[in-house]
Amino acid sequence: MDTSRHRLPEKEIEVKLAVVSADSARTLLARAGFQPQHEPAFEANTVFDTPAGDLMNTSRLLRLREFRGEAIITFKGVPEPGLHKTRPEIETKAADAATMQRILEALGYQVQFRYEKYRTTFLRGNDPGHAVLDETPIGTFLELEGPPEWIDETAAQMGFSGSDYIVLSYGTLYRNHCRAQNTEPTHMVFDKP
Repeated sequence: MDTSRHRLPEKEIEVKLAVVSADSARTLLARAGFQPQHEPAFEANTVFDTPAGDLMNTSRLLRLREFRGEAIITFKGVPEPGLHKTRPEIETKAADAATMQRILEALGYQVQFRYEKYRTTFLRGNDPGHAVLDETPIGTFLELEGPPEWIDETAAQMGFSGSDYIVLSYGTLYRNHCRAQNTEPTHMVFDKP
C-alpha cells in the first residue's frame, strides 16, 4: 500500500518570547551563539477565512505570506494543548502572491486580517531548531521553533523559563493589545509615512 498519500502533516512547534527591544534580543541571541542569516526583512501576512469564520472558529489558519521575494501559502491546523505551541502545518511556495490571493477569493475566502513585521532568522551550528526576531507594530518578540527539548534548553540559556512562553498567535496578541489600549482592532500594520 502506498502510504505517502496518508502521511500526517508536518508539525510546527514553537514559542514566542516578549523582549524589550530588537537590540536586547540580538544581544541575547549573540551570547547564546546564534548568527543572523540575513538583514531584517519586511514581511506581509494576509489571513483568509470564510465569511462565517469557519477557520478561526475552529482554531485553524489559512495565510499568505510575502517575505524576501517569496510568496508562501500556509495552512495551520488545530493547536494541541501544552507548554509549546504545537500544531499541524502545511505550506508551499506560490509563484505570485496576487494571483494566489485571487484564487483564494475565487474559492470563497476573504481577507480577515493583515499583519506586518520585520523578521530576522538566526541559526546556531547544527541545531535542530532556529530563532527568529520579529519586530512588530505591537512590540518585539523572539520565536524559538524546533523540538520541545531544544526550545526549553535554548530559552533557559537566554534567561527565559516556561512561564515566559507565549503560544498565542499574532492576531490574538494584536486583539489583546487593542483591548488594553481601548482601541478598535483593524490590521496589525505599521503606520505609513
